[in-house]
Amino acid sequence: MREELLYDKTNNCVQCGYCLPVCPTYMAFGKETHSPRGRINLVKMVGEGRITNLSVLEEPFDYCLGCRACETACPTGVEYGAILEATRAAIVRRKRFTVPVRILRKSMLKKVFPSRKMMNLTGDAMWLYEKSGLKKALRTSGITKALPFHLGAFESIVPPPVSPAERKRAPGEVKARRAKQFTIAFFTGCIMDAMFHRINQLSIRLLSEAGCDVIVVQNQTCCGALHAHSGEMEEAKELAKRNIEAFEKVNADYIVNNAGGCGAMKVEYGHLLASEEEWAERAEAFSAKSKDISQILALCELPPFNPREERVTYQRSCHMTHVQKVSKEPIDLLKRVPGILFIEMDQAEMCCGSAGIYNIVHYDASMQILDEKMQHAKATDAAVIITTNPGCLLQMKLGVEREGLSSSVRVLHLIEYLAEAAGISVPDDN
Repeated sequence: MREELLYDKTNNCVQCGYCLPVCPTYMAFGKETHSPRGRINLVKMVGEGRITNLSVLEEPFDYCLGCRACETACPTGVEYGAILEATRAAIVRRKRFTVPVRILRKSMLKKVFPSRKMMNLTGDAMWLYEKSGLKKALRTSGITKALPFHLGAFESIVPPPVSPAERKRAPGEVKARRAKQFTIAFFTGCIMDAMFHRINQLSIRLLSEAGCDVIVVQNQTCCGALHAHSGEMEEAKELAKRNIEAFEKVNADYIVNNAGGCGAMKVEYGHLLASEEEWAERAEAFSAKSKDISQILALCELPPFNPREERVTYQRSCHMTHVQKVSKEPIDLLKRVPGILFIEMDQAEMCCGSAGIYNIVHYDASMQILDEKMQHAKATDAAVIITTNPGCLLQMKLGVEREGLSSSVRVLHLIEYLAEAAGISVPDDN
């Protein structure tokens, strides 16, 4: 049990409390069991045999956002993320899920997210749902408000889907439009490509305009982040191996993504596969090449931006900030746009409450965290809130709607904003 829970890693925690003020769940709930040091102490007690029933760990670790702000704050270098993943995996191995939950987990995690075909069908279904008039009819009838897990709230802020024709037209390779700087292997993601396909295409266009040859690698799959966060570590490893094999076939300078959560997972492939002799070195090489798109664009000469006289703030992706350690580049890119007034919000590095599917499975807790975040966003008086992760994008859009600010505040992915400022667009069949 000690080995399974990575008990030895808990010994670096000196219970100092530096993690407390940066932990969203501790700040929201005020319970020690919902703090990083409290969760670590529970793991220690299990490892030492003082707790024998792992169900005691379930709620504290289930309610953890996994934002890993505690790692940045920790003075002794506790590897909280590794402890979190190991504990969730141990819980899942022993948990008896109900038949519906078991079927849902198996279908979504093993059949849908890893399948390019299924994710394309999901995107096409979303387009049909809107274009058929069904979306409008269900909203008018009020049925969407009765959807489980508060899905009706999120349905209202999902971005306009792209048509099947536009999806099929997406290029597999794009050449640099100016003197070549880098060759990029582009990671499309699963949810990112199904729900935010146009942001992917804008990303490719911007990279091309910045002097990059871009290759959309064939046979890539889901990064495995949702699987790892759900305790399905073996499935996460298999997806990592599939991606490593796919990207090894392309001679690229960097493997680039535009989603903070995906990027964080990919830079940890080395950690994920460290114990597998055949894969450890290959995984480290993959992780070393993995970069957020902002890191690459920051190195390049970008197309000229049109002046924009507006106040802008930035909602930091937790996994970009605390796992990828990328915090400066997005702001530097925004400041290249002439005329904007960039305002950093208070507690900018605090999680917005999205955290994968946390805002669906723990809606009330997520909204409590979001409402606090929105107070800081509102205080900037910004007309635009920039994000770099799809979950943050939807969460902040929901926050703007909850605050009644939809007519005065826009929420955009960094790539959307830069493309807009540069006058770059992609064909729209809608």
